[in-house]
Amino acid sequence: QVQLVESGGGLVQTGGSLRLSCQASGRTAGGYAMAWFRQAPGEEREFVAALMRSVGFTYYADSVKGRFTISRDNARNTLYLQMNSLKPEDTAKYYCAATQLTVGSRLASQYNYWGQGTQVTVSS
Repeated sequence: QVQLVESGGGLVQTGGSLRLSCQASGRTAGGYAMAWFRQAPGEEREFVAALMRSVGFTYYADSVKGRFTISRDNARNTLYLQMNSLKPEDTAKYYCAATQLTVGSRLASQYNYWGQGTQVTVSS
């Protein structure tokens, strides 16, 4: 079992930056592939970025590639999402998730553990 708590969301202007954090407790985050998803009101939960277990290979949604960076600090048991060049369409609640699948997944259904989410609002 792992518990996940996100932080770092807020209100930012177009072109600004934010760094989201996801603190894991329970089993170490290094034993899981980790990911960020987001969900805007009335929309489906959308894959943003994932980091594979152990190897640390990352992959991203096309909409955020080149602007967002996912990373993990195993010593702090923390997952990060650095978001640069933010756009109004990035506005959503962002969720941290964990799965025991080695390579992770772009599908929300493949993740067993979720945080409560943190709101990101980008003003135009």
